[in-house]
Amino acid sequence: MILMKPKIFAIDIDGTITDNKGGRVDLDALAALRYLVKLGHKVIYVTGRSSVEAYVLSVFGGTTRIAVGENGGIITTGPAEHKLIGNKQKCIDAFEFLKTKIPEAIEKPVFPRLTEVVLERNFDVNLGKKLFAENNLDVTLTDSQYAYHINSKGVDKASGFLEIMNMFSAKKEDIIAIGDSETDVPLFKLAGTSVALGNAPQDVQSKATITVQGHAGDGMIEALEAVQLKLLVE
Repeated sequence: MILMKPKIFAIDIDGTITDNKGGRVDLDALAALRYLVKLGHKVIYVTGRSSVEAYVLSVFGGTTRIAVGENGGIITTGPAEHKLIGNKQKCIDAFEFLKTKIPEAIEKPVFPRLTEVVLERNFDVNLGKKLFAENNLDVTLTDSQYAYHINSKGVDKASGFLEIMNMFSAKKEDIIAIGDSETDVPLFKLAGTSVALGNAPQDVQSKATITVQGHAGDGMIEALEAVQLKLLVE
C-alpha cells in the first residue's frame, strides 16, 4: 500500500480485526496493519476493551504502542503509563440504578476496567438508554456488539482519540478510522476518512465515508484497499 503522506489509523478491535464470538484475531488483517507501520504510518487501537489488552496486542502484533481503551475512557502509552479520562464511580452508580429497573442486567466477565462498566447484551439497550436519559444520569449506554458499555458522559472514542491527535499535532485529514459499531461513530466524525465494515449496522454504515462488504478481518483488508484507492484518487 502506497499513501501520499503518513496517516494515523484508528482501529477498532472486536468485530473489526476479530470475530465478536470467539475474539480471535484475523492474522492476515494483523499482518496488513503491521505493514502499514513498516511504511511509516501509525496504527492505534481504539476499543471498548481494556487499554491493557489493546496495548499488549500492539506489542505482540507489531503496531504502534499506544492504546485507547474503554471506549475512550483511558489511554495507555506504556506498561505503567495510563491516563484516565472517564469516571467509573458514575458508571457504577448508574449500573446499580439500572439493576433496579432491569434485573436481568448483569456485568460481563472482562479484564478489569478503570473507567467504565461492561454489561452482557441480554436486555433491551434502548430501554436502558431511555431510563438513563429520563433520570438525568450523567452517563451513556452504548452497544459495541461485543458488550454494552456504561461510560461517563462526554467520554467516547473521539474524546479519547483527540488526546492522541494532540500528542502528534495531527489534523482531521491525517486520521483514518475503521470500525463496526455505534461506539465507532464519534470516531468516524473526528476522522477525515472513515470506513464501516459489512457487519456494522446500517445506521453505523451511513455515518462512514466508505463502506465495505467484508466482515471482521476480511472487511479490514477490504477497508485498507478502499482507503488506498480513495487517497490515490485525491
